[in-house]
Amino acid sequence: MKLSIIVPVFNMAAEGKLEYCLDSLVNQTVEDYEIIAVDDCSTDRSFEILKDYEARFPEKFRAVHSEVNRHQGGAKNIGMKMAAGDWIGFIDSDDWITPDMYEKLIQRAESTGADLVGCDYCLTEEHSMKVGQIVPNNKKSQSGVLDKEKRASLILDGGSLVVKIFRRSMIIEHGLWFPEDIYYEDNALGNSYLVLANHFEYMEEPMYYYYQHDNSTVHTISPKRCEDRMEAGRLMLEEAKRHHFYEEFLPELEYSFTLLFYINTLFTYMAGVDKTRYRFVKALGEEMKRTFPGFEQNPYYQERTHEEEKKLIRMQQKSTLFFMMYYKLLWAYRRWRKR
Repeated sequence: MKLSIIVPVFNMAAEGKLEYCLDSLVNQTVEDYEIIAVDDCSTDRSFEILKDYEARFPEKFRAVHSEVNRHQGGAKNIGMKMAAGDWIGFIDSDDWITPDMYEKLIQRAESTGADLVGCDYCLTEEHSMKVGQIVPNNKKSQSGVLDKEKRASLILDGGSLVVKIFRRSMIIEHGLWFPEDIYYEDNALGNSYLVLANHFEYMEEPMYYYYQHDNSTVHTISPKRCEDRMEAGRLMLEEAKRHHFYEEFLPELEYSFTLLFYINTLFTYMAGVDKTRYRFVKALGEEMKRTFPGFEQNPYYQERTHEEEKKLIRMQQKSTLFFMMYYKLLWAYRRWRKR
């Protein structure tokens, strides 16, 4: 079999979101493929919808039900263990793709010898094939046989996993199973999926539609999700050590960890959580300093971090209490200015 498309599903029955995703998959132009849709213990009609598609498309659609909620990482692992395709593709169950996306990605892989191929995506707020805001997902300079420079670039700017296909043999060989029971599983494993490849090809074409709505993971802030992002950062470093690329790409990993574990968590927590806790913010800053004491001197941090963020981070590193008071006043002032 040429391709296995893995779709983790959790409570996506409302508003036709799941059907729109699945319709784009069952109508793919690529030959000899399967869709493995894994229901992650949904409490709505999601699994019934999956069973309906399995009945209508028995030659290509498999509906699987997990008795335990394992989050997207666990659902992906179930799908990968069942997959028979030479290539693996992932898609979020509230997104959709062009009819020829996988055919084009596989054709590029076969014509170049790549074991990793990706494209761009577009942001959309409506269920249609109208191209929205295009988001370049990678860079032309990253294409080709991967050397140290290209791998370093992929760590810094790897883009999303859902707009890529991966040679299944690479996943199996390196044991690239996602962490379960946490959000942000892609952040934990993304570097391994990219760095361990031998050849990457990037297609400058938006073939993936990323649906924008308030319930998606990236738009929902809670203490649990902040903690999971931190755990994803820890796992990212463990993965780099397990696959022996930690030392070679230490500057890139240090900055990636700083951004994922600390910067993103610090500012989304402060802006998005109603009852912020001093203990959480203090522990976050202390662990950052323990893990990478010189993170503020990292050249990528110096180049890529906004000056205002640097100022706030210096403040938090010196005094968590002062930082929290200042941030809340600043946030209140900005909301007042918008009125």
